[in-house]
Amino acid sequence: MNLTERINNDIKEAMKAGEKDTLMALRDIKSKLLLEMTKEGSGGEVDDARGIAILNKLYKQRMESIEIYSTQGRPDLIEEEKKQADVIAAYLPEQLSGEKLEAEIRAIISQVGAAGPGDLGKVMGAASKSLAGKADGKAISEMVKKLLSGQ
Repeated sequence: MNLTERINNDIKEAMKAGEKDTLMALRDIKSKLLLEMTKEGSGGEVDDARGIAILNKLYKQRMESIEIYSTQGRPDLIEEEKKQADVIAAYLPEQLSGEKLEAEIRAIISQVGAAGPGDLGKVMGAASKSLAGKADGKAISEMVKKLLSGQ
């Protein structure tokens, strides 16, 4: 079952169960997937890799909104965004962080034969492709810079 089918089935289940918050988040995901399907050149289907990229973007938007609302002192809006972020996160693959991320990037560094900070672009290209959907781009960048500078 691909991502779009999973979302559609979960929308039906949320409607039956009367879960309004879950339903709102799922409908937002579905609308973004449908929008992607209608784009030129997509062939009318969104593969799982593209779907995960869309989910990552939606999740990141929710987290940024939470930060903004917390600086503005709006706990009511923070709670709603957290609920939606949790629903979106359930469809994302496990996010790599800390030691796991470092191990993956070390493997990529040795694979591409990087020796120092001058090879940042080469490592980032391979790491971004390999870790797409598994880690945040900012976290990947920071870890690559740290490892290439020898810290």
